[in-house]
Amino acid sequence: MKRFLYIMLVAVPVLADDNGGGAANKCADLPTAAQLKTQLQAAPLMSNPPVVGGMVGGLFGGTRMWAAVVNRNGEICSVAASTSDPTGVWPGSQAIAKAKAFTANAFSLDDFALSTARLYTFTQPGHSLFSLGQSNPFRPDLLAAPGNSDASNNQVAGGMIFFGGGVPIYRNGKILGGLGVSGDTSCADHEIAKRVRHLLDMNPTGGPLTDDIKYSTLDGPGPFTHPLCLTTYRNGTFVGNEINSSGY
Repeated sequence: MKRFLYIMLVAVPVLADDNGGGAANKCADLPTAAQLKTQLQAAPLMSNPPVVGGMVGGLFGGTRMWAAVVNRNGEICSVAASTSDPTGVWPGSQAIAKAKAFTANAFSLDDFALSTARLYTFTQPGHSLFSLGQSNPFRPDLLAAPGNSDASNNQVAGGMIFFGGGVPIYRNGKILGGLGVSGDTSCADHEIAKRVRHLLDMNPTGGPLTDDIKYSTLDGPGPFTHPLCLTTYRNGTFVGNEINSSGY
């Protein structure tokens, strides 16, 4: 009887690990916080246009960023800031990066990569996905202090963001989750997100520009378009500025 109890006590953790996967296994094929930080810092320096290199634009040239990665279940696997002092990046951008990662993963498939930039027009008033953001609000209790950004790992923070900065991530044609980047204009965020994905070798089957940002002023009107931002660059080429305010 004693021997039977001993075997059961030893076996239970093994069975639970096999069935549940464990926190580490759920993120095993995804970048760590250290890898995210390395590529966040490298992304603004890429200089191989017209693929994903060249100038970034925005307010800070893509140098002050938060990035987050979620797995296919939407669980946060890693979070990192590009600066040595994470308080040097907008605190609000941590939550936005997590929500962008969740959104890009939530609406992409193995054969259909959908960046958050391409959801902008769909979710505006009068369009077919207006109010989509109400479907899965962000959990503010999972917003960690900048110096302890991994405190929310292995949790589903949710959140829906419908402007540039979120891209799905892949390995061998299979979607593994989502990457979210925030800390600059939404257009600059997208530029950094697609570069980081490219540096991590996690592009979709169609390549790094499959779900690239589209601008109606350049690509013509369409449901997947996004407005220009301040000092907007796309793949190293300056493409314009946000329209000035008027009438208010």
